[in-house]
Amino acid sequence: MQFDKIKSIIDDLMPGAVVDVDEVAFPKALWIHPNSILNLCKALHSNQNLYFDSLSCLTGLDNGEEEKTIEIIYNLYSIPYNLHLMLKVKIDRERPEIDSVTEVWKTADWHEREVFDLLGVKFNNHPDLRRILLPDDWEGHPLRKDYVEQEKYHEVKVKY
Repeated sequence: MQFDKIKSIIDDLMPGAVVDVDEVAFPKALWIHPNSILNLCKALHSNQNLYFDSLSCLTGLDNGEEEKTIEIIYNLYSIPYNLHLMLKVKIDRERPEIDSVTEVWKTADWHEREVFDLLGVKFNNHPDLRRILLPDDWEGHPLRKDYVEQEKYHEVKVKY
């Protein structure tokens, strides 16, 4: 199935959810309205013509203080149909939050925790949103472009 057919199915399932197409991304990506991501993911998982049964990757990208957004990028895969789809969402950098997709794909649990830990994105209704790579009392989120590394952590020099 071609990308345009997948987009057409999505447009029929959830009119208005797709706000733009990223033709440069590989695979091509759909920009999704942030309020639509959870319901769209549910629909993509349950639709018999698509059945995106796997969340291969979920990651985040800080676009910096100038653009004032953080991107959340979802790479989906349908094992039975051998389909790939990338979804992208832009959220406010100052109040970065979006609905969790853990109820759709259990693999989102650790992916979302990593994005929370490193970028500070809050995933609403996540079952266990806490740091996964850094200690609970670590200051800041290291993948933010404005991150300032701590001089010391528990009296141990951090930067060498």
